[in-house]
Amino acid sequence: MRSLQFWKAVTNDRSDFLERLLAELESLGIEFCVVGDTAVNAYCEPVVTEDLDVAIALTDLPRVEKAFAEKFEVHRLAQSFDVSARDSGLLLHVHSDERYEAFVARAPVRDVLGLRLPVAAPEDILQGKIWAVQDENRRPSKRLKDLADIARLIEIDPKLRTRVPAKILARLIK
Repeated sequence: MRSLQFWKAVTNDRSDFLERLLAELESLGIEFCVVGDTAVNAYCEPVVTEDLDVAIALTDLPRVEKAFAEKFEVHRLAQSFDVSARDSGLLLHVHSDERYEAFVARAPVRDVLGLRLPVAAPEDILQGKIWAVQDENRRPSKRLKDLADIARLIEIDPKLRTRVPAKILARLIK
């Protein structure tokens, strides 16, 4: 089974939701990059996730949200909006936190589950994970997962260790 087929099976995507999302971004001319768990998977040995997190330019957010709302289910959150479809377990999480916007310009194209997509650079993914670990409003289980992702990134590029705050490094297994 190929990577994309596996992800579709895991997310129970019976409608090519992922491809439709990507086609919509392309038709709108939106520059974006993959962030979050799927971005970590593009650089490290993959782990299963049902989410696809992306960052886009803040000026594009209203247009993207409107276009997605015409075709999919959109749920607005404080720092993002989620996009889903009834016939798929995949959840697209579009970040509206301005800190992620700069990641888009630095994102190289990488293989993501058999697709060639712009993916945030490792140091940017790491920074996003640091913010997530430090966010006391996140569920503890999510923060632990983010901590594990920091460890995964450091394993593939030990130079990244210097970017991690000492308080977070102390929580990692040495």
